[in-house]
Amino acid sequence: MEPEEVKSAVEALLFATDVPLNLDRLESLVGNGRPAPIREVIEHLNQEYWEQRRAFFIAEVGGGFQMATRSQYGPWVKKLFLGRTETRLSPAALEALAIIAFKQPVIRADIQAIRGVDCGGVLGTLLDRGLIRITGRSEALGRPLLYGTTKKFLRYFGLNSLSDLPKPKEIEELLQQQREGEQRVENQTKQVAGSGGDRGSEEVRSSD
Repeated sequence: MEPEEVKSAVEALLFATDVPLNLDRLESLVGNGRPAPIREVIEHLNQEYWEQRRAFFIAEVGGGFQMATRSQYGPWVKKLFLGRTETRLSPAALEALAIIAFKQPVIRADIQAIRGVDCGGVLGTLLDRGLIRITGRSEALGRPLLYGTTKKFLRYFGLNSLSDLPKPKEIEELLQQQREGEQRVENQTKQVAGSGGDRGSEEVRSSD
């Protein structure tokens, strides 16, 4: 195939798919058994999209590639789905999912020990949503099931691999920054309230 044909074929495949396609899959579909510089083709396409100020690009996510809209067009895309039922993960589910993501493979007892509450229902929800899977059995007493995340988990959070997860230290730094920001806002609020009270007292004294 000519380079332009390869580029058009890759673009067509990525428009048509509803799941990420990895390089091996794309090469097998486009190259007719011969290796094709698919990553280079994708880089060229993304460069064209950027120069033409297109609303979409090819994202590397979930171990593969998929078309995605740019974040600044999110408000318009959301309007398209208004009225459709969207089931979001509960805080409890997100908490359990975070534990599994960072501790995997992990057994239910360890998840419950960290959360402090039973997580049977939450695990069932995450399994039904395809965000976690059973990876095997532990060697511990009773050989309990081990849980880990799936490729759908990566796509759900826009990650290419588990190595893209923030490190615990980074999370703690972000939380610390958030706490400091909240403290600054609280202090500023107190200062404004205090200065307002002082002005009120001055007005009362001046009226006397």
